[in-house]
Amino acid sequence: MPPPHRQSKRERGRVEAVSFDSGLLRGNPFDDPTERELLVWLPPGYDREPDRRYATLYFLAGYTGTGRAFLNWSAWQESLPERLERLVAERRCPPFVAVMPDCFTTLGGSQYVDSRALGPYESHLAEEVVPLVDARFRTLGSAGRAVLGKSSGGIGALWLAMRRPGLFAAAASHSGDCAFEISLAQAFPGAAVALERWGGVEPLLAALRRGEPPDGRDIDLLGTLCCAAAYSPEPAPEPWGFSLPFDLETGATRPEVFEHWLSFDPVRAAARHRDALAGLKLLYLDAGRSDEYQLQLGARLLSRELHRLGVPHRHEEFDGGHRNTAHRYDVSVPAICEALDLVV
Repeated sequence: MPPPHRQSKRERGRVEAVSFDSGLLRGNPFDDPTERELLVWLPPGYDREPDRRYATLYFLAGYTGTGRAFLNWSAWQESLPERLERLVAERRCPPFVAVMPDCFTTLGGSQYVDSRALGPYESHLAEEVVPLVDARFRTLGSAGRAVLGKSSGGIGALWLAMRRPGLFAAAASHSGDCAFEISLAQAFPGAAVALERWGGVEPLLAALRRGEPPDGRDIDLLGTLCCAAAYSPEPAPEPWGFSLPFDLETGATRPEVFEHWLSFDPVRAAARHRDALAGLKLLYLDAGRSDEYQLQLGARLLSRELHRLGVPHRHEEFDGGHRNTAHRYDVSVPAICEALDLVV
């Protein structure tokens, strides 16, 4: 693939930004904005063919990302619209509509779940964003709708596929959080040390509420706090509204809290949502063999569980780590289009 600045000319799509006020996000605990920007990529030819309807692929950003992050260009990397234009031009998939929602919070993300400590972001997507897209754009509805993402976006795709059966016909998780004992719990000791430096949770949250950007060394800590707000809002006697899964003094895991987290782990949750997963036209999983969070092991465990449950799926591994893996959309997007029976 040539660098973006050397690519041959080809027909471009366009990105439409839709701003709307979310009723479901009103009164969220962090007072995060209820007005959200929804970015929608319309493929080449969308405006020329007013009678044609399109499949919709929902791309969920990873932790600290929003829909706008998919538009970023960096050296030797395509933005998502550039990548999709190339895939369409190469006839590896037909034209479709790409949706890039914004589920960012003060803690850097939402994990795409409903949480009393963050807000109802699962419901926001399923009950506000999807109907808005179907009403405003020419879509095929649920039969032509898929959800995919990487890392936090990957587990978000799995969660929505499990929790909202029939809403999406296909799902893809790239390096999505799985096997929390392996992937997430390893950050607990470091989080305890970092919180000691901050003087506890409250000073850190106060700095975030003031709009002070976090130190780069605190990203893993913030990711852990975001997961705590998503996965263990109850029981939460602490004033910040969620329980920590580790002891602040020692960093040791608190089993009674971590058990709440495990109920969201796709490896544990798959059996509860077996029928929803089995009803997908495609369930796609992958991870790099050198993933820094050992998510390749989580994907293997989830694949093993899916085999046990008799859930058809496609599981792959690739050379690489957790970052700079957008090239994997070159695999999952055509596979989703094929599974949805879309004609090139």
